[in-house]
Amino acid sequence: MLKRTTETLRGIGHRFINRIWRLGTAARFFWRILRRSTDKPMRLIKLTVHEMYATGVLSLVIILVSALFVGMVLGLQGYNTLQRYGSADAVGVLVALSLVRELGPVVTALLFAGRAGTAITAEIGLMKTTEQLSAMEMMAVNPIARVIAPRFWAGVISMPLLAAMFSMVGVLGGYLVAVPLLGIDAGSFWSQMQTSVDFRVDIVNGVIKSFVFGVACTIIALFEGYDAPPTAEGVSRATTRTVVNSSLAVLGLDFALTSFMISV
Repeated sequence: MLKRTTETLRGIGHRFINRIWRLGTAARFFWRILRRSTDKPMRLIKLTVHEMYATGVLSLVIILVSALFVGMVLGLQGYNTLQRYGSADAVGVLVALSLVRELGPVVTALLFAGRAGTAITAEIGLMKTTEQLSAMEMMAVNPIARVIAPRFWAGVISMPLLAAMFSMVGVLGGYLVAVPLLGIDAGSFWSQMQTSVDFRVDIVNGVIKSFVFGVACTIIALFEGYDAPPTAEGVSRATTRTVVNSSLAVLGLDFALTSFMISV
């Protein structure tokens, strides 16, 4: 019994130390990306624009379609709730604040992690498996500056833009349900939204959240791909860890940022 307990405690400690070790390795990896981002900035800009197509443009379809249905659901649920209190005209405020403050950045980050994050991890992992990264080092080409940094900045820039598009299309979805379908006055829908949504408190805070989520999701995807064992099973597990860790990071950071923004 004592031996089994000792082995259990030893296993827990070993896993805990490994997690701390990986966290420190990820922090060093993040620092290397920032340091190598100053190498040949013009080339970095060109490569980042190219990678923004893969991370941002190719994610537009799932982002916009999801935003439309999320906005429509918010319109329906908001109307059914607000009409009980005689405030059905405020459904536009509910839809806009829900999307700009929370759902826009959070749902965009989760969709980004599932679509672009997994693609980044699989691509970097396959490059490591086929020894393309080692070949770059042999040719005196730093893979961090040539491969990793452009994908990092592309993800960081794409996330706020995708979140803004998500919020706009979500508001449109709420309008399509509230005004033509449920009969809410269009003037009341837009006027109450404009007077209730504050630029600094609501929009800027949403942009800050999406930027932080972009950094977290992109660095997790890149690190998992770069650190993946050079096997098919290793790449598949790294891709799974990308989705799980990115989702948990987004939800945890959302709570921390919301608590901080409310208290300020």
